[in-house]
Amino acid sequence: MVVLEERKKMKEYPFTKDDLLAGVEKMNSFGTRPTGSPAHREFVSYLKDEIHAMGFETISNEYKFDRWQAKSSSIVLHNPDGDSEVHVSSPFPYSGETDENGVSGRLIRVRGKHINFAIAKDNIAVVEVKDFMHTYSGIAFDQKNAFPAGTAIPKYYKGPVASAFVKFPFLAVAAKMGVKAVICVWERMSDAMVEGQYLNFILGYQGIPAVWVNSTDGEKIIAAAEANLSATVTLTAEREKDAETESFCSIIYGEDTNEAVVINTHTDGVNCVEENGAIAMLAMMRYFKEHKPKRTLIFVFVTGHFRLPVFKSPNGISDQATSLWLHDNKGLWDGRDGHMKVVAAITPEHMGCTEWKDADGVYKKTNDIDIEEVYTGNETMEKVYWECVKGRERLRTVTLKGHNFLHFGEGQPFFNVGIPEISLVTSPDYLCVESESHEMEKFDPELMYEQTLTFIRIAEYLDGLTAEEIGSADKYSLGVGRIGDEAFDLKTLIEKLK
Repeated sequence: MVVLEERKKMKEYPFTKDDLLAGVEKMNSFGTRPTGSPAHREFVSYLKDEIHAMGFETISNEYKFDRWQAKSSSIVLHNPDGDSEVHVSSPFPYSGETDENGVSGRLIRVRGKHINFAIAKDNIAVVEVKDFMHTYSGIAFDQKNAFPAGTAIPKYYKGPVASAFVKFPFLAVAAKMGVKAVICVWERMSDAMVEGQYLNFILGYQGIPAVWVNSTDGEKIIAAAEANLSATVTLTAEREKDAETESFCSIIYGEDTNEAVVINTHTDGVNCVEENGAIAMLAMMRYFKEHKPKRTLIFVFVTGHFRLPVFKSPNGISDQATSLWLHDNKGLWDGRDGHMKVVAAITPEHMGCTEWKDADGVYKKTNDIDIEEVYTGNETMEKVYWECVKGRERLRTVTLKGHNFLHFGEGQPFFNVGIPEISLVTSPDYLCVESESHEMEKFDPELMYEQTLTFIRIAEYLDGLTAEEIGSADKYSLGVGRIGDEAFDLKTLIEKLK
């Protein structure tokens, strides 16, 4: 791509890494942004204002839902020699709530997800949630290629996000069995890693207050349960019926208004990387305002990623929020009855992530770049991705197939309807952490800048391909996926794919 290379040399980009940093800091200024929260609505308004200032219009889909947001939480142990407070690492989202007096009862240790919840009736259940140790990552991932050599998805996927999504206690069952509250204890993970985790956010309202405690404080809770002690759990929350939220899109029309490429992400999130894709998309829009594409570009900003039980397609094909946008905007993508035809999609999420892991019992920075997990929807998209990362100063990435009907991130709905996509879904252990710092100490604006340029190059590369050359999305691979085992130098890898 001569044009691409020439633009790279001339550095014709109407933004810098400092501009991206300023955008992320502006996003942080609104506060943590769970779906439909006041902070989230303010961020969406800011994005629309920025787009309107560029001279582009926006098209909105407005929704109402029942919003829940924790206000305060605490655990007080009732010891024979007096009460003592135990630190809560985070409330369990959409679990339930108490009044300011909380609920009290004996601490009952419950093993298993739900079988034994009956033993804690009228009391407080204590459940341990252990980190993965022996679950092979090939169940969820199928790796295509990697750079540099040796880069791979961990063979045994660990961390709070995966553990909470798979090993969470069945809170609704506990509520049905008359349990007053549930204390979830993180096990085999450092206290620093689990602090502030907004997990699990993919469940419906559970109807029972639940909180997380770290392993150190969990030992106190378990010891108290073994000693038949009582406790008071308090979890106050704001409940808002018919809370307002919206998804929206903005269109940069090209010479061809019959075909389009979608660039999409979600706008709700809880820290500086979850989700900063919208900031990169603003930068991309500024670029393509100056460099008009041949094919139309549709920039889609969706709500609901942090309230997936509500914001998904009515047909249930996908559990990602963009599926609802696809359902409600068929005229912009499905190519039927004179509708615009989307031939490819690009999804930037979780940009600028450094790697932090538990190492020798200490939670610390372990690499300047967390592994960039990138789904490439077919062979053509795989080739396009590797061509467009040429010249990156820093690169640590694996490309993935949709596997066993799993495809993480907001690119999945496109893949599910046959549209090939390239999706960045880096998944650091701090991905869902709420903190005063917004996790900025773990964010690298230079890396985000490089990733943003990569997505611009991808869009330009696709602009030079016909719909036939781009093709349709692959099917999900099935069985045990490939993890690691093969990686190439970039030159060899590109030659292999030609």
